[in-house]
Order: sequence, then structure tokens, then C-alpha cells
Amino acid sequence: MRHCITPSDFTLKELDDLFDLAADIEKNPEKYAHACDGKKIATLFYEPSTRTRLSFEAAMMNLGGKALGFAGASQSSAAKGESVADTIRVVSCFADIAAIRHNKEGAALVASQFSDIPVINAGDGGHEHPTQTLLDMMTIRQLKGRLSNFTIGICGDLKFGRTVHSLVKTMARYEGVHFVFISPPELKVPDYIIDLLDEKGYTYEECIKLEDVITKLDLLYMTRVQRERFFNEEDYIRLKDFYVLTEKLMRSAKKDMYVLHPLPRVNEISVEVDKDPRAAYFKQVQYGVYVRMALILTLLGIRVD
Repeated sequence: MRHCITPSDFTLKELDDLFDLAADIEKNPEKYAHACDGKKIATLFYEPSTRTRLSFEAAMMNLGGKALGFAGASQSSAAKGESVADTIRVVSCFADIAAIRHNKEGAALVASQFSDIPVINAGDGGHEHPTQTLLDMMTIRQLKGRLSNFTIGICGDLKFGRTVHSLVKTMARYEGVHFVFISPPELKVPDYIIDLLDEKGYTYEECIKLEDVITKLDLLYMTRVQRERFFNEEDYIRLKDFYVLTEKLMRSAKKDMYVLHPLPRVNEISVEVDKDPRAAYFKQVQYGVYVRMALILTLLGIRVD
């Protein structure tokens, strides 16, 4: 039995196979429409979510299966003090696979250690968000045709952004990726990420102003400043609109520089950018369904010929 707690749980070959499967699902959805008949996914979301929870549920339903679960700790026995370990033991009796989102780092790993069914980490605190990374990479591969040899700018909340941490750690496994970290000093990328890049010999740079580097980027990954990760409301208010990607800024970018965003968006991308053909953040959402379908099939060991 396999789990998906971090993207590093998969080799590069396995990641390629996963993306190939997702691409085939996109082209031939009817081929997979009954692959999970009789199967159920439990979505255990202790934190609020729209895209990720509905994406997992849509993925299982597209495969012919069903979904059950809860959307908020207050709607579960966690409100009574039940542990994650006990919850997953119980859910293992009801479902065939589970996706868990939790506000505490390591919660998904704990769940996997006590589970009788495959567990997928749907985001654990400010640590990682592996399925977001998988769909980000799927999007890049589909748009750029490769996952190596490009310059990617990552802008916004790099300190608390679990999507950022997962993406950088995974992209650092591919050749020729140059990282440009764009953030205010208070939200700079954690030291352990920098140490990882130094250890692997990857090139990177850190800057504060997006306009200083946008002309050389092949990809721009925007993130929101996350109110829920701040202990001080004044700091959040001061930093929340630090970056706003506008139509004017986009005119300075390369003609094939795609913009990604894990969503939800607040103010960091102007709505006027949505009509730009390089705006790929809603495509990411669709690719997310295909990737999660592929992941469910892979972890359940289901092959469709």
C-alpha cells in the first residue's frame, strides 16, 4: 500500500508515468469513466477548501466512484477531541482511499502510519501540498512541453506558502531550473529550502521587486499573502497588497511567459490579466482533476487498458 505524503514519495519516472496517465485521461475521459465503480474516497478537510476538496471528489466521481467526508474540523469528531490517528482508523472502515487536509504539519504522515487505506496529503499547515505541486507540474509540462531548463519566478508569500515549498523541492529534482524568489524580506523563502538548493548546486536569486526580473522569466508563479498564517493582523494588512500583477507588468514579460497561481486569488493578480492567453491559473484547476484521477488510480493499483 502506497501513500502520497510528499512528491518525493515518487521517482521522476513515476512522476512522468503519472503525468502521462493524466494526459491520457484528459484525451479519453470515457475510457476511465467506470475504473473506480464501487470505490469511495473520504475527503477529511480540517481546514477550509474549495478547489482541492471538490477536485478530489470530482476526480473520484469521474472515475465512477463516490465521495464522503467533512469540510471543517467543527463538522467532525475532532471537535470532541478525537485524534487524527483514530479518525483515519474509523474512516478506513468506510472508504478505499482518503485525502486529508490539516492545519498541523505532519498530520497526513501520522494518518498514513495508522491507516489501512492509501492516504493523500491535501495540505498540512505551512509544510507541503503535494497534489498542488503535481497539478502545477502537469500544467507546466502541457504548456511548455518540458519540466527542465527554464527560469521560474515565484512571487509573494514564500515563507508560509506550502505550495511554494512543495514546488521548489520537486522542481529541484529536474535539470536546468533557475529559481527567482520574489518576496518582501518578512516573507522570504525558508532557509531549509535555500540549503536544499545550495546542496544540489542549483542557481537561484532573491529580490523584492517583481518589475526588476519579470522580463527574464519563462514562468511566473504568483501566490497570495495568507491571512490565516499570520499571528499579527497589522503585519498582514501591511503586506497583503505588496504585489499586484497588472496588465502593464505583463506587457514587459516574454510572449510565452505563463502565469500560474494555486488559488484562491485575492488582489495579487488583477482581473484584467485573466483575458491574457498567458494566464494559466484556471487551466491549472482543470489539470488538477486529471492529475488527481491519475493519482487515485495509481495508489489503488487500478490499471485501465
